[in-house]
Amino acid sequence: MTARKKLLGELMGRLTKVSMSGPEPNAAVLAELTALRERVPRLTGTVVASSDGLLVAHDLPAHIEPAGMAALAAAQLSLSYRLAITANGGGFHEVVVHGTEGHVVVYAAGWTSLTVLAGPEVNVGRLHLESRPVARTIADHMAAIANNLGKDQGPKPQGKE
Repeated sequence: MTARKKLLGELMGRLTKVSMSGPEPNAAVLAELTALRERVPRLTGTVVASSDGLLVAHDLPAHIEPAGMAALAAAQLSLSYRLAITANGGGFHEVVVHGTEGHVVVYAAGWTSLTVLAGPEVNVGRLHLESRPVARTIADHMAAIANNLGKDQGPKPQGKE
């Protein structure tokens, strides 16, 4: 098991535990998602997923299964990264899917992604204006959690993992 997967597993364990001594670690992420929904008219849902497809947090309507949406977002993120690197040799920031019944936007957020669902009549410019800073905030928050977990690990053994 690689150190990254072990760290991710421990992070997800902390994010999904029921009883905790303090506030839930992803409470800040959930607050960001809720505030985003309140600021953007016609926004129908949001999900934050790891690059491996694990659900971190969501604010989705009841008819959408969160874990399935997280897996789809991770697949889209992976394909988009690969496409950007192959086509331009650069990094990836976001991908927009315009559908007949609405929009899906996947924003890179560090080692996670922010996926935003919106109705067909949403103002896409406003959606980007509000969502991009949220993706950066989520990336910072998740990096801070990962850094804190890394500090708890103690010294790293030398050699192969």
